[in-house]
Amino acid sequence: MYSALPVFQLYQPFNLNMNIRNIAIIAHVDHGKTTLVDKILHATKVFRDNQETGELIMDSNDLERERGITIFSKNAAVTYKDTKINVIDTPGHADFGGEVERVLKMADGVILLVDAFEGPMPQTRFVLQKALQLNLKPIVVINKVDKPNCRPDEVHDAVFELFFNLDATEEQLDFPTYYGSGKNGWFNDSLEQIDNINPLLDGILKHVPPPRVNEGPLQMQITSLDYSSFLGRIAIGKVSRGSIKEGQQIALMQPGTGTRKMKVKELYVFEGMGKKKAAEVIAGDLCAVVGIEDFNIGDTIADVDNSEALPVISVDEPTMNMLFSVNNSPFFGKDGKFVTSRHLRDRLMKETEKNLALKVVDSEDGDSLLVYGRGILHLGVLIETMRREGYELTVGQPQVIVKEIDGVKCEPYEVLVVDVPEEFASKVIDLVSRRKGEMLVMETKGTMQHLEFDIPSRGLIGLRTQMLTATTGEAVMAHRFSEYKPWKGPIPGRNNGVLLSKNTEKTTGYSIDKLQDRGKFFVDPGEEVYAGQIIAENIKPGDLVVNATEGKKLTNHRASGSDDATRIAPKTLMTLEECMEYIQQDECIEVTPNFIRMRKVVLNEEERKKVQKRMEADAV
Repeated sequence: MYSALPVFQLYQPFNLNMNIRNIAIIAHVDHGKTTLVDKILHATKVFRDNQETGELIMDSNDLERERGITIFSKNAAVTYKDTKINVIDTPGHADFGGEVERVLKMADGVILLVDAFEGPMPQTRFVLQKALQLNLKPIVVINKVDKPNCRPDEVHDAVFELFFNLDATEEQLDFPTYYGSGKNGWFNDSLEQIDNINPLLDGILKHVPPPRVNEGPLQMQITSLDYSSFLGRIAIGKVSRGSIKEGQQIALMQPGTGTRKMKVKELYVFEGMGKKKAAEVIAGDLCAVVGIEDFNIGDTIADVDNSEALPVISVDEPTMNMLFSVNNSPFFGKDGKFVTSRHLRDRLMKETEKNLALKVVDSEDGDSLLVYGRGILHLGVLIETMRREGYELTVGQPQVIVKEIDGVKCEPYEVLVVDVPEEFASKVIDLVSRRKGEMLVMETKGTMQHLEFDIPSRGLIGLRTQMLTATTGEAVMAHRFSEYKPWKGPIPGRNNGVLLSKNTEKTTGYSIDKLQDRGKFFVDPGEEVYAGQIIAENIKPGDLVVNATEGKKLTNHRASGSDDATRIAPKTLMTLEECMEYIQQDECIEVTPNFIRMRKVVLNEEERKKVQKRMEADAV
């Protein structure tokens, strides 16, 4: 996670008596958290004036840069007015809530960032609730006040209302508010535009309390981890009591497995974007510890003679699972480096060590694993990461986790928020109602309609694509898990069937041209396909097996106009998440480093018919 960050040695030496502030930045997705961290780094002169840094410095992962979202929480440290400020950037997406929950344990205060137009969104509520439960006092920053039709005063009132609804204490309700624009690099305690962010930095020193330090022997909880090919696994956390020294003997306390003695090989503190070696770290500061083996997130590092464990970190349960198995298509092993079930298992087990919201369970057959996560995006990012690392795998349709509560079958429900231009509001309501959603709120925000629904998590699978199509890409969707409620009955899936390849061969322009009136193709002419692969969407319900590999029979007769160039529409490109939402129960996705192919679970046509008959017989 941090290995790409440089280790700077340019900063002033670490001073044990220096004042410390630990602050986490929380907000809904795309409200400007990472941009704010950039501005703090620049304002505190972490970089030389002539140094090229680019934008969104903290999003160092390729996936983060491509998608424009933060996936992993990261640390940076800056010095302002002789005070060290440890800044923690957190993800904004609900699917990565597990990251947010644990890193808030390191903070003593939070900056709640809210968009001056959108106001508080579902994820704002989720992260704020977590912060208030930990008794952290937030500083509210209303960002993007330079946007047209922004409404900072209304948003401020909405934020206050949200605090009140979440049962904030009197002290938490008395929050300071700052206004500004991260993009333009200014924040002030009023709407008056200035040319720096100093008022906000002064506000951090004033309103965020110094770390609460308890007297007594060493206590530190591991809340995050890093990996270095030179140093191995590195434990990261906040020293909550005592101090930790290089070369010290410590006790590693793990829930369920007891206590083990270890030795601290090296200690690092955060400075700027990197880490700096330290001989000792006192209570209240964040640090990285090298030399501890076989630790998990949530373990406690304690004094050898007086070892006391800290409360275990609890994370919200997963709400969705997917079946991960080895690639068993005819193109097995052509593309990837890691193709066996052992490779797959080892990689997923390694992921569970740092991804708290992820669970991996062995399935009945030895080649497959059930992976539990927080949502499509959470699992999609994991699959995409594995694909880029050279893994080949097959993933099944995402399924929601059903529980039995008091003898009643229950499923997860989510609050869905949609902002859409007025003319499309009726289409959105219709789409959500079909998927068993119930409207809670409908209000006008400028030219936009703000809609809130209570919807089963099942109903969200595949909804985004349909909604963007229905609203010509204008709808802004967000959702968060609310609770488990009784099962709502069947939800209609995909209306149209698919076209399946009959042969394993290269497709031809001649065949695709003839089949274009049957459906929308996902492959181009000249692409290799195999029998049972989904190559197009049928325009009608029901699946159809077609021959897309037939070449034109050449003769020596030529008729004028008969050999005109075929006009083939470009193929429909689908992202991994779109494929995950598109497939039905009897379909799966083949994921390799260079290809994402949709296919039937049973490739043979005859076998598929037999399975279908059996399922119909069982259903009766």
